[in-house]
Parts: sequence; C-alpha cells; structure tokens
Amino acid sequence: MKRRNFIIGTSLGLALTLAGKSFGKIFNNAVNSVKPKMLNKGDTIGIIAPGTAVSDPESFYKIKEVMDYFELRCKFGKFLAKGTGYKTRSVDERLEDLHNMFSDQSVKAIFCIRGGYGSIRLLDKIDYNLIRANPKIFLGYSDITALHLAISKLTGLVTFHGPVLISEFSNWTVSYFRKALFSLDPIGKVINDSKKNNVRNLHPFWSVTNGKSQGKLTGGNLTMICSLMGTPYEIETDGKILFIEDVDEEPYRIDRMLTQLRLAGKFNKASGIIFGECSGCSSDRLQPSRVWDYTLGEVLESVLGDLKIPVVYGLTFGHTSDQLTIPIGVEAVIDSDNQKFEILESGVIA
Repeated sequence: MKRRNFIIGTSLGLALTLAGKSFGKIFNNAVNSVKPKMLNKGDTIGIIAPGTAVSDPESFYKIKEVMDYFELRCKFGKFLAKGTGYKTRSVDERLEDLHNMFSDQSVKAIFCIRGGYGSIRLLDKIDYNLIRANPKIFLGYSDITALHLAISKLTGLVTFHGPVLISEFSNWTVSYFRKALFSLDPIGKVINDSKKNNVRNLHPFWSVTNGKSQGKLTGGNLTMICSLMGTPYEIETDGKILFIEDVDEEPYRIDRMLTQLRLAGKFNKASGIIFGECSGCSSDRLQPSRVWDYTLGEVLESVLGDLKIPVVYGLTFGHTSDQLTIPIGVEAVIDSDNQKFEILESGVIA
C-alpha cells in the first residue's frame, strides 16, 4: 500500500503519545477467545468505513449487490457518506459509527465498505469493553488490519480478514465467504482456484521452507502490521500461524518489512507463516536510482528461508481477485511439504 509519508515514525510517534496517557477503554482482565454468532438470511449488517471516505454512488450500488445476493439487510453508519473525494470524516465521526454498530442490537455483523487509510487513528479511542460485551462478526482487510489486531488483542473477539463490500466477490470468494460466516462447520482445507493459463496455474502455491505445524491464526496486511510495531496493539505471534499479504510493493520494501518483523522477534516462536499472493510486487517496477534486483521469491528465501517453521507463498487472500475469508484467532494447520492449509475451527457460534 502506498503510505510512504506516514509509515516512518508512526510507530514511534504513537507509542510516545500513548506513553503519557490512557489509550482508550481497554478490557483489562485476562482475554479469552470470544466468537460472534453466525449469519443467517435476513440478518442486518452494519456498514461502516473506518478509514477513507466513500462518496462514489457506484460503491453504494456494489453494497446493494452484495446484500441482495446473500439475502441480507443493511444499515449504514451515520457518517458513512459524509466525506467527499479523498476527504474522510473526523476520527470522532468514524469512531461513533463503529461504536454504534457494536451497540445496536438490531445489527448482527459489521462489514467495512473499503480500506484506504485511517483505521489506525481510532485505536486509542475505541471502547474495547463495548466490543467484548457485544461480540459480532467484523469483516474487512487491508487498512482494516489495524482494527483486527487491536480488537483481537484487547477483547479476544474472533474477527474476519476478508473482502470489503467493494471487492469483486468471485465465485471462489463467495464459496469461502459462506463457509466462514454462514456455517458452524470449520472452513476446512483451503485450495486456490485451479484455473490455468493452458499450462501454468494462475495461482501457484509453493513452499519456502518445509514442515508441518498447528496454531491459531493471526495477521493481515504487512504494511499495517509493521506500522503497529512499538504500540500497545502490535501483533502477537508466539505459537501462531502468521498470514501476511500486501500489494504494489517492490521486493526491497517487502524485504525491509519482513526484516523489521524478524529483528523484532516476531518469527522466533511463530508456528508457521503464510505469505499471500502479492499483486504488483515484482522487481520490474524498480526505479533506475535503486540498486536492487531481487525478485519477491528471492526476498522470501533470503529473509525466511532459514526459519525452522513451515513457510508457504501464494494463498489468495487480501489484495487479490479471489479472496479467502480468514477467521483471526482460530486453530489451523499448515503443511508446507504438501502445500496444504486447513482451518480446523469455526470462527462463529449458533
């Protein structure tokens, strides 16, 4: 994601700010996992945009298409459409929409219409006790990673890294979306769409290191994960399978972010790593002034290749046409010897 102007210093600045004051209403007791209720036809979905504004009428038509297809009702956040162009709403307005949807008993789940930028600005003001007391499906990806990590860490709520409402919703996406949100059964084995371009698989899935392991799932967008380092919301990876993805990042930037996580010890006790298909992350985007010719594959081999845990690449989640819906906080198993990934536990209850 293109956030070059805010990443440098975000973690340090936020940490220093939080050091001198309370950072929101945080659930202070031991955090145990909490699962939201599954979706059924006719349920009402709260629609919000925690980051960038949504003002394009076409986006609202896309919401209607998704709601109609899954036979769901929708309720828009009070300030959802207040922004214009790239001008988003105030932090307080976006926060009010988030809080209202969690407190509204008629709302069964909360879907984000898009990512963009701005979710990180809400983290130190969120009422996490409110969220813990009103567990609901919370869905989104990209910039929404900041909310996933904070909510998961401070409330234990299982949230869902999956398509936003302006996503394409391919048939493959719809299939796993239903499995994740409309069923009490675990998602089970996840297999990329097998479509081929005559000879080659369009979504290759390959191993960086060998092995098999099990753990709870955590992760999201790599840029956002790194932006939260040094804050109270930074990712916890011990004993967990870390899934990460990004888009339009040159290989040297992926190298820099993965190296940051490695130096921070985030791979030391992780159970495994899944690096999602990374669209636009090729070395042919190099600017002539940069001396760097590693491919993404070489970066993964260089930074992750000596880890004693299974590491795989190529699962389609995040910024891809096919988008897996991943429950954050449930058990899964990764078998890189056989390029297999299986989600063992449902993220919802009846």
